[in-house]
Amino acid sequence: MAPMTRNFSPGGVPNEYAPTYYSKRASGGVGLIMTEGVEVSHPAASGYPDCPNLESDAAKKMWEKVVSEVHANGSSIFCQLWHVGGIRKLGMPPLPEVPGFTPSGCVKPGKKVAYEMTLDDIQELVQTYARDAKICEELGFDGVEIHGAHGYLIDQFFWDAINTRSDEYGGSLENRARFATEILQASQQSTSSGFQVGIRVSQWKQQDYEAKITEDKKELDVFFNLLKNAGADFLHCSNRRFWEGEFTEDGLNLAGIAKKATGLPSISVGSVGVDKDFIKLYAGDHQTQTTDLGKLHDKLGQNEFDLIAVGRALLADPEWANKVQNGKEREIIPFDKSFVENYL
Repeated sequence: MAPMTRNFSPGGVPNEYAPTYYSKRASGGVGLIMTEGVEVSHPAASGYPDCPNLESDAAKKMWEKVVSEVHANGSSIFCQLWHVGGIRKLGMPPLPEVPGFTPSGCVKPGKKVAYEMTLDDIQELVQTYARDAKICEELGFDGVEIHGAHGYLIDQFFWDAINTRSDEYGGSLENRARFATEILQASQQSTSSGFQVGIRVSQWKQQDYEAKITEDKKELDVFFNLLKNAGADFLHCSNRRFWEGEFTEDGLNLAGIAKKATGLPSISVGSVGVDKDFIKLYAGDHQTQTTDLGKLHDKLGQNEFDLIAVGRALLADPEWANKVQNGKEREIIPFDKSFVENYL
C-alpha cells in the first residue's frame, strides 16, 4: 500500500478509525503497508491540515493500535517520515509564526520566498529523523520510509534548480544528496539491525512535473548508490505512471534503474490499476475505470522491480490485492473522489 495523505488526524492524532482502515488493507492481501506521511517532530514539518505525527502520547498510542491490527492480519507496516520543507507557508498551523524550511529559501526556481536552513538546522533535522525512527521501532513498526520525493524538503536538497547552496550541502550531486545520506545513516545508527530504513525518491516535483534530479543515466546510477552506501535498505521510486520508462518509452522505469544500479530491493508506484492521473482528481475528472494489469504482470515477471505500491485503487477497494490474486479483477471497485473524502 502506497503512502497516501488522508487529513484525518486532528491535532496530529490518527482518527479512531485508523486501525480499521489500515487493517482492512492488510486482511485484503496487502503484504506491506506504508503509512500516510507522518510529520517528523520538527516545528516546520507540517504543511497540510490534520496530518499525523509522533509527538503526543495520544498519537503514539493510536499508532501502536494501528501496528497491532496490521500485524494481527499478517502484514508488515512501515512509517513514512515526512517534512514538507518550503511547501509550508507562514500562518499555517500549528505554529503560524514558523516559516517553511528550505535549502536556499526557494520553493521554485528563481525566487526566494522561504527560510534558508543553517548548518545547525540541518544537523538538528538529521537527529530529529533519527529520533523519530527510533520511536517508530519502539511503537512496533517494521521499518521507516524517509520521504525524499515530490518536491518536499529532502527532494528540495536534491533539486539543483532550487538548492543553490555553496557549502557541503549544495553544488555537486554528492553534496545535494548529503542531507538524505546523513538522515539514512543516523536513522540506521539509532535503530536495530532488523529494523528497515529506506527512502522514497522521484524525479518529478509537485512544483514542476518535468523537473529531474538528473537527466544523465550514469549520474542517476551514482545517485542511487549514494543512498545505498548511506545504508538504505530499499528504494521506493515514484513514477507518475509505473509503465513508462525513465529514459525511453519501453525502457526501465525509475525503480528498475534503481534495482539494476544498486541490487537493493526496489518498489515501483504510479497509477496502478486506474486509468487517470491523480492530478485529474482536482480538475473534476475523477471517475476512473479499473485497468488491465498485463503490463504490471510483465514487469514483475521480468524482475524489473521487486514490489509494486498501490494507492488510489486500494482506497476504493481494500480487497484489491486478494481480488487480483484470485483472478477476480472484474469485481474490483473503481476509484472516484468519494474515496478520498471518506475514511473507509
